[in-house]
Amino acid sequence: MFKRMAVLAGAGIVLFSCSDDTFNQEENLELQNVLEQMEEPAVFNQGSYVIEGSYIVVFDRKVTGDVGARFGNDHKAANNAVREMATKILGSMELKEDAIGHVFSKALTGVSVKMSEEKAAELEADERVAYVERDQMFTLAPPPGKGPGGGGGGGSAAEEIPWGISRVNGGATYTGNGVAWIIDSGIDSGHEDLNVDVNRGFNAFTKGKDSDLSADGNGHGTHVAGTVAAIDNEVGVIGVAAGATVIPVKVLDSRGSGSYSGVIAGIDHVAANGSNGDVANMSLGGGFSQAVNDAVIAAAGTGVKFALAAGNESTNAATKSPASANGPNIYTISAMSQGDNWASFSNYGNPPVDYCEPGVAIKSTWKGGGYNTISGTSMASPHAAGILLLGNIGNGGNVNGDPDGNADTIGVN
Repeated sequence: MFKRMAVLAGAGIVLFSCSDDTFNQEENLELQNVLEQMEEPAVFNQGSYVIEGSYIVVFDRKVTGDVGARFGNDHKAANNAVREMATKILGSMELKEDAIGHVFSKALTGVSVKMSEEKAAELEADERVAYVERDQMFTLAPPPGKGPGGGGGGGSAAEEIPWGISRVNGGATYTGNGVAWIIDSGIDSGHEDLNVDVNRGFNAFTKGKDSDLSADGNGHGTHVAGTVAAIDNEVGVIGVAAGATVIPVKVLDSRGSGSYSGVIAGIDHVAANGSNGDVANMSLGGGFSQAVNDAVIAAAGTGVKFALAAGNESTNAATKSPASANGPNIYTISAMSQGDNWASFSNYGNPPVDYCEPGVAIKSTWKGGGYNTISGTSMASPHAAGILLLGNIGNGGNVNGDPDGNADTIGVN
């Protein structure tokens, strides 16, 4: 029916409830106790599922024009202009403004809309609409035993250089002007090992506990931020571009879940506010989404370099988003373990994979001022982001055992 439809991720899809009331904390604690008895660090898998009755509508700028462009750097005004246009178009179909959710005006011109499948098909037939796509839910879907709790507690610890930082020749204190936009679950802004700029950030969640942009209720985003830029300050760990400013773009909630439309809104924020020389890290992913890919490609066109996790399903990354996005300033990253050996969980395929980075048993910062050791392409991607912040990615040899037969280059500083 639709010109372009988002598809479900493959095997291993995990459904997380969107309601805080249904989250079973006792079960999570029990699973967490199981994890603590495991020898290997947990792998943060990724999945997605369709959100019934929710759609992403992308307008055709060739017909509507770029309605947000005339507002320059005023992203709020640009979003308001897109909302106004969308309200008029939806009104002709007897859909009210309150059906509109997220608004995009920079990377894409579009909105998310709550409506029926019939209305979605009718809307897509409008010449002003480029395509309509079912909204999906991104999830960080850890294996049994790894819920949003866990990780090291607060307090200082003697500084160490994680093996991945050493392998990519990272750890030098960053002296440039760029920043790292962490499109994830937020960043623990009070962590002593991170330089966090909350004021420039974005939050897709306006209500409840996840509305606090200064906090990371999950830990995943804080871990990513530390790999990119943990400070060389004699405590904890050191990041690739040590001490660089990290900015939270919170699109995943405390359980690691967030809508594709919310993710696109975060990408749109980076596109509107980022600068040439900045990097953005996206250690998240799920089923293929044309809208997510298009947003990444457009945002990268502003000069911000995007590092994308390839995904952890042991399949072709071309079937996943944003991993399958391709273009200038876009780098999709697979994962390896110590010894330059392929991580069995990592997605593969050239294209879209550009480089392989350390992603197994990676120690980094965690929520609550602590530290944690976890695995995944989510942990590999921020190594590349840090390198990109320092400059260009160099050739550190090839990974052993790449399943696609075309060994990925190991990216180093």
